[in-house]
Order: sequence, then structure tokens, then C-alpha cells
Amino acid sequence: MRRKGVLAKLAAWSAAESAQTFLGGYCVARALDDGFLRGAPSTGLLWLAGAAVAILFGAPVVRGVFAQLPHLTEPLRDQLVRGSVVRALHTATTTGGGVDATAVSRLTSQTEIARDSFAGLVLATRSFVFVAVGAFVGLLSLAPQFLLVVLPPLVLGLALFSASLRPMARAQHRYLDADEAVGRRAELTRAALRDTVACGAQEATATQNRRAVDEAAAAQRALARWAAVRTFSVATAGQLPVLLLLAAAPWLLRQGVTAGAVVGALTYVLQSLLPALHTLMTVLGAAGARLFVVLDRLTRPPPPARSAATPLAPPAPRRTGRAATALELRHVRAAYGPGARPVLDALELTVEQGEHIAVVGPSGIGKSTVLHVAAGMLTPDRGDVRLFGRAVTACPPSELTALRVLIPQEAYVFTGTLRDNLRYLRPGADRSAVARTVDALALEPLVDRVGGLDRTLTPDALSLGERQLIALGRAHLAPAQLLLLDEATCHLDPVAEATAERGLSTRPGTLVVVAHRLSSALRADRILVLDGTRAQYGTHDELLERSALYRDLVGHWGQVQV
Repeated sequence: MRRKGVLAKLAAWSAAESAQTFLGGYCVARALDDGFLRGAPSTGLLWLAGAAVAILFGAPVVRGVFAQLPHLTEPLRDQLVRGSVVRALHTATTTGGGVDATAVSRLTSQTEIARDSFAGLVLATRSFVFVAVGAFVGLLSLAPQFLLVVLPPLVLGLALFSASLRPMARAQHRYLDADEAVGRRAELTRAALRDTVACGAQEATATQNRRAVDEAAAAQRALARWAAVRTFSVATAGQLPVLLLLAAAPWLLRQGVTAGAVVGALTYVLQSLLPALHTLMTVLGAAGARLFVVLDRLTRPPPPARSAATPLAPPAPRRTGRAATALELRHVRAAYGPGARPVLDALELTVEQGEHIAVVGPSGIGKSTVLHVAAGMLTPDRGDVRLFGRAVTACPPSELTALRVLIPQEAYVFTGTLRDNLRYLRPGADRSAVARTVDALALEPLVDRVGGLDRTLTPDALSLGERQLIALGRAHLAPAQLLLLDEATCHLDPVAEATAERGLSTRPGTLVVVAHRLSSALRADRILVLDGTRAQYGTHDELLERSALYRDLVGHWGQVQV
């Protein structure tokens, strides 16, 4: 009921604005026709005084409009703030909800954008409608022919502008998405800085951050292009009528239209319609598009909560009549930097769920690159990478963590208890799950040496092999069903390596290992051999028959063992 009263008062003040617009042009026309052009300057001055009074009356009209505006905008802002707070608290307190990285942006800048955009939209739309009514009534009262000159370009410009509103809104939506993506990338980079350095993923992280910034820049350029369309629409609808009025002046005078009426018509177009039209298109093109997009984001329901008792898991495999696929690489080409020789070129690889795969090849041939591409840490220049049927590029970082775990050669251990280090990728793991990991990987000697699972570790006091054992235990306990080991057992003796790989391979899921010993390759179901020009894939016996490089590697490993 209160909202209706506010709208009624706003309409009353706006009607006064229509009267002011009408008097502005009409008084100018009468001042010329009935006063100055007839040699009666006093009459002309009286009409101009009436126009001046109408202009002065604009101040209380504006004051009255702005006095009613907060009663419309502030309730909207309060409602959006309340909804943003509820959503942020829901996300933060729901089990498994995690931290909403965009909550601050929604609560502050996006809410303010919505309020300011709504206020601008109300002001601009209201002003244009009532100013147009006053101007058209004035043009019609002066001479109906004016409508034939003014209406066609006005309608054409408005139609062109209306057709651009939807793509303009999409461009605005894209820009806000890109802006939030940059914020998320910054937060992820800050939070994972130590892990990034420990895993040697600085270049991959920088590439992803650069891609997010480039997307934000491209989205902003798209907005600029639509701003140019808006400017052209304003010129068509607001400035073209002025040119047409001037060009049609001789014809209008022959039709009996007076000179004062022509000047009055120009006054309506230049002083009333053009400013109102420019404001309307600017607000609709910028603030209107922002309002549509921001309201969609602010009113979108929060994502459903996950249960803490259910670990994250990859999507259910598709029923295709064959074993479900854990990892697919199709025509993958990857190089480190523009113009660099590709490390991988047209690589094809399919790993089924539950398989144990070994990757072998000379040093520097691209074994680690295969795992980085599979993990989504390095985007290939060409080709398609899929985890459990989903494109890696379509998976946000939180989902990638749920799908795969990459353990590098240099294992990262933080200052904290051994239990917390093992539960790093699955903080909710209970004591029995940790005990099963300790048993599967034979970590009891390490547990005893450091003083128990709940004893705080000193990372510098651990050997490289002990660090790798902790990282392997972390992978075993993780909820992900694809484990990628990038020579993650190179500092273990053969017995400890065999125990760890057996424990990881018997765990539900898929295992891909960059092997540095023949025994590691022999434990795998299939082996991927990289030789720098092409890749060969098969069992140990198959590769002995058809791969000269694999035979050389086997011979080299045999000599090392001897």
C-alpha cells in the first residue's frame, strides 16, 4: 500500500514535468509569432517570461521526484543485502559448503550496482515518458506536420537500440562473470601459493591467471563495442530529427507552418526530447543491462549443500557397453611458450577406470607434461582432455580436486601433525580411514619414528623419502578416483616403492605413474612409451615386440639393477 502511494506521488510530479516541457516550446513559438515577429515585443517578453517560469518550476519538480526515489530504491537494496547475507551464511555453515569467494562482491559492489542502476532506470524511464508526452502534445498543437518529420527517425533509433539490448545484456553478463573469475583466480592463487611453488606449478598457474585477465579484457572490449551502437542509436533518434526539421523548413513554411512554430519544434527536440532520449539510452544500455545481470546473480538460489559424510567423487560413468573411461587425451599438442617445439604432439591416450598405467621415456621427453595436462594444470595448445567424460577446461578447481590428485617428485609437507598432513585432501577422514592408509602403505615405521600420528612434524627433519611417503599416503586417503604420480616414488627404495604402488593400485580408482624403474612399469596393466615423435601404448610383452625404445629402456634398467 505504501508503494502505491509513492508511485502516485512520483506520477504527480512527473505530470508536472510534462506540463513544464509543453510550456517550454509553446511559449517560445508564441513569443515569436504573437510578439516579436508582429512588432509587439512586450507580448513576446510576456510569453518568454512564461517559459522562464516553467523552467524555474523545474527545480521543485526535480526535488519532489528525488524525494520519492529512496522509497523505491532503499527497500530493494535492503532486500538484496539480506539475501546476500543469507546466501553467504548458508554456504559457509552448511556441511561441505565451503567458503563463498564471491560473497563480498555480492554484498558490496554488486548490491550497490543494483541499487544505483534501478534508481537510474526509474529516473530515466519516467523522465523520457513524461517529457515525450509533453513534447508530442506541444508539436501537435503547433502543427501536425512536425510529427511526420520527428517520429520516423525517433522510432528507428529506438528500434535499433531495443534490438541491441539483449546482446548488450549478454556482454554485461560475460563481463561480470570474467570479473568474478579474476577475483576467484586471485583468491585461489593466494591460498595455494605454497602448494604452487612446492609442486612447481608457477607457469601453469600464471597461464590460467593470464587467461582469466585476458577474458575480462575481451569482455570489456565487447561492452565498448555495444556502447558505440548505443551512440549511433542516440544520433539516429535524437539528432537526425533536428537535421530533418531544418531540411524540411521550406516545405513546412509552404504548408502554412509559422516560423515561430518551427523554432518551437526545434526547442522541443533540442531542449527536451534529445536530452531525455540520450539519458534513457545511456541508462538502459549501461545501468539497465547491469541491473538485469546483477539481479540474476543476486537472486540465484545457493548451490545445494553436500554431505560431509560423502566424499567428493567423480560423476557416474556413462553406460557405453565398455569399461568406463577415467582419462582421455585426444590429439593433444602442448608446448611451453609460443613458437617453442611441442613437447607433446597429436598424443592419443585412453585410460579406463581401475587401470594401472605406467608412462616411460627418456628424460625431458614429456612424461611430466602428460600428467600436468591430464591434471588440468597445463592447458594444451590443441586437443581435448577429459576426466570421467568431462572436459578438464569445464571443471572449476574444486571439482578438479575431487576428480584427480597429482603427486609431484618434490613432495610438500607442512608444519602440523602427521594425521593432518595425511588428511590434507580429505579433512573429514576418520581414524579408521587413516589407519587403513597407514596399513596399506606400510607407514608404521614412519609413524613410530616421528612419535605418532598426532605429533607435530618438522618438515626439515624429514628425509626426501619420508616426505614422499606422506604425500603418497595423502593420495591414498584422498577421495579422488584418479591418482597421477609424477616420479613420486623416486626417493624410495625398491621395496618401499613396490609396497606403495601396490597399496595405491588396490585402492578403488585409476593409477597413472611416471616410472623410473623397470619394476614399476612391470606392475602396470599397460605402458605408454614416449619417444619424442610418437607414442606407443600396450602391455610389457607387446611393447618388447614393437618398440625399439622400450627394449632399450628395459636393457638400461637391467644394467642398472646389475
